[in-house]
Amino acid sequence: MDSPKDAETSPRRARGRPRGWEDNSAQNTIKSLDRAMAVLDYLSAHPGLTLSELAGDLKQSPATVYRILVTLEGRRLVEFDSAEQLWHIGPQAFVIGARFLRRTSLVERARPVLRGLMEETGETANLGIVREASVLFVSQVETHESIRAFFPPGTLSPLHASGIGKALLAEMAGERLEKLLARKMERFTAHTLAEPEALRADLSAIRARGYSIDAEEKTLGMRCIAAAVFDASGEAVAGISVSGPTIRMREDMTDTTSRAVMRAAQELTAAIGGVTPPVR
Repeated sequence: MDSPKDAETSPRRARGRPRGWEDNSAQNTIKSLDRAMAVLDYLSAHPGLTLSELAGDLKQSPATVYRILVTLEGRRLVEFDSAEQLWHIGPQAFVIGARFLRRTSLVERARPVLRGLMEETGETANLGIVREASVLFVSQVETHESIRAFFPPGTLSPLHASGIGKALLAEMAGERLEKLLARKMERFTAHTLAEPEALRADLSAIRARGYSIDAEEKTLGMRCIAAAVFDASGEAVAGISVSGPTIRMREDMTDTTSRAVMRAAQELTAAIGGVTPPVR
């Protein structure tokens, strides 16, 4: 048994936040810092603004905004183009963003999103990425139902016959897409889109609505709805889906389920610092 002295001298893990950190009231925020972050955030989304434009858009006094800009300029978070009299985001902002990306793990960030999606829909939630002509499933949160879809990490499924696969194919273009469509596509069920033209038409519909449907195209009696996840350049890097038996994932539930899936995909996109492009 540890002695009181041992307890006193044993190292304690330093706290990342003080007690009562859940309190986000004004007393725990720094207003001047909050204003500075608002300036930085706005300038990152609207590059090349004059002081007057920035102050006007943020409804702050030019003197206040100028002091913020000069402070941020000292840290190279913004920079000033003296020839054009315009303010821009600075190189240090990129450095900080790159550090965030280095610590960002897609699978790690996806876990709470997948769990939330499973709890909202009641069906198994999946995360997959492209591996040649297949989807590689890298994470899954299973439903509590006894009858359920099961794609353990490491499972491969053809792109043309899976919800995630079609969601990612819909975001491809040019030579890469044509090369994949030129492959012989296996027909697994009577519902499989194994002809290039039929698959092209489906991909066009997926792009228009923002999500894909696997309607018993790989396995009879199983249905899946998926949406793409995007990185900082707006490129699809993964797909997120829910899958389950058709007796539960009925066609009349498509609107509700697809909205949940798209929200989850957008949440994960934001969590990895990505940008969701508009539905085309």
